[in-house]
Amino acid sequence: MPSIPQPLVPDDDGGADAAVASALAAFSAGTADPAEVISALSGARLLVPVVALLTSSEVGEHGLRQEKESEMALPKLVGKDGREAVLAFTGAETLARWRPDARPIQATVPQVCQAAAHENAAAVVIDVAGPAPFVIEGGVLAAFAAVESGTVDQLGAEVPGITVARMAEAHEPHDAHTAAEAPRRRRFGWPLRRRT
Repeated sequence: MPSIPQPLVPDDDGGADAAVASALAAFSAGTADPAEVISALSGARLLVPVVALLTSSEVGEHGLRQEKESEMALPKLVGKDGREAVLAFTGAETLARWRPDARPIQATVPQVCQAAAHENAAAVVIDVAGPAPFVIEGGVLAAFAAVESGTVDQLGAEVPGITVARMAEAHEPHDAHTAAEAPRRRRFGWPLRRRT
């Protein structure tokens, strides 16, 4: 029998992280870019919905069809192009906007992205019913999933447009001339598109 996961935050009141809510609102208003939202989300708790799915029914003694068996399922969105997306929410309020009867399960962003990758979903849609929806897809989705699965080293070879940075112990330059010749590192952003 599978075990019930322990909550990430035992005293969670279901509220959205203030930094995430602020970043999403700014992105929706056009005053923040996707990288700012990703930065705010990276350490946040999300709520993943699970819903009851009827697997079999029967006709009861009064002639009415009634539930016999059901199981909990992870719902997915299917886009017009056939691509699937996993849903996640910043808090209980945004989850209730979408479906009040859904049961929330706490998860980190890397965990949600790994679940999406496992389900062969192309994206994670956060707060799909508003007030400020956001989509994680492509290289960002792959990067978060790799963080959770411990396969970050494979990203550079498997996902176009992804650079894997490794931190090494810094060595003091021997003189100013050596320091001046040290190459500058390039900065790069997350390849995430705004969805309207």
